Amino acid sequence: MATLSAIDSVTVPYGRLGLVALESCSELGHMVDQWLVKWRKERDYPQMDAYAFEGYARDTFTIRVQTPRFGSGEGKGVVCESVRGDDLYLLVDVCNYSLTYSIGRHVNLMSPDDHYQDLKRIIAAIGGKARRINVIMPYLYEGRQSIRNGRESLDCATALHELMNMGVENIITFDAHDARILNATPLQGFETVMPSYQFIKALLSHEEGLHLDNDHFLVISPDEGSMHRAIYLANILGVDMGMYYKRLDYSCYVNGRHPIAAFEFLGPDLKGKDMILIDDMISSGDTVLEISELLKKRGAGRIFICVTFGLFSDGLGKFDEAHKAGCFDKLLTTNLVYQNPELLKKEYYISVDMSKYIALIVDTLNHDLSISSLLNPVDRIKRAVSSYQV
Repeated sequence: MATLSAIDSVTVPYGRLGLVALESCSELGHMVDQWLVKWRKERDYPQMDAYAFEGYARDTFTIRVQTPRFGSGEGKGVVCESVRGDDLYLLVDVCNYSLTYSIGRHVNLMSPDDHYQDLKRIIAAIGGKARRINVIMPYLYEGRQSIRNGRESLDCATALHELMNMGVENIITFDAHDARILNATPLQGFETVMPSYQFIKALLSHEEGLHLDNDHFLVISPDEGSMHRAIYLANILGVDMGMYYKRLDYSCYVNGRHPIAAFEFLGPDLKGKDMILIDDMISSGDTVLEISELLKKRGAGRIFICVTFGLFSDGLGKFDEAHKAGCFDKLLTTNLVYQNPELLKKEYYISVDMSKYIALIVDTLNHDLSISSLLNPVDRIKRAVSSYQV
């Protein structure tokens, strides 16, 4: 992946780069920081002595912040150093359930609401002194509640407007549950980034003997909502795609939803073909595991489950059983959200590292350059496939 050092014309940074990784995203933020430090120390522009490049190459770009709590459970945000005139990039993982806070003698797990509130506290603590505030929120807060049906709250759009009103100029998210949420902020910068290239790169790095052609490979969508992901990847790879759609029982509600009566398949013959089963998130995992089992019954070869966000809200036991039963071969999720140490030890699991990609986006935006080429990785995917040795 090319860095800015390959660009012929050197652009002046928008402002002194600052990376603010909240505790929920500290590990990923550290990895992003390492990439930025490495790249900028390797560059040797003639203009580096100019005032506009002050602080361009440093040992770290991380700005220290704190989000302590009072005994009542209320919190506050503290920025531990000056950020006046900086171009700030705030990273937050609203799905990190490993963190806790105390209310008196009681201990609470931090919820997405708590992480979102901490993000706002840090923005408030910055107090408008930064030149620009950009939020990198890999899992979009309330992204599953992006469409109003009946008398419901429209939480995602409300949160986006709240951030924009606090002075946030750009929001970067990954694989938004419904990309139409971009319409909620038509006058501000909002990008939803797909990890398609990183999935292919990780898969090809760990698996041997794959034939990525129309006779041996498929891309499968587990439902109609993920069909655009499957179509995009299938078109780049030049292979066929298939999908399942959920036939719902509209006669009753279970936990506020119509239950699934059956899964129906639309697509070509699967017999003997390897395939990617692609989706945006695993919550309980029931859907992808049931689809994997149905695919195997249709004669599917190797099944690689590629999911951007692995939440695993019901634990990993059912995945262990499904893998042991041969329902799937490998499970790939990104490190954009918290990864349980138990997950990282699973022999069927492949972690897809996104830190370099995020660092490249930050580096490019800090130079006020277009990230269009980063958002459409067609050429990089084709190069990875062409260089793959079967």
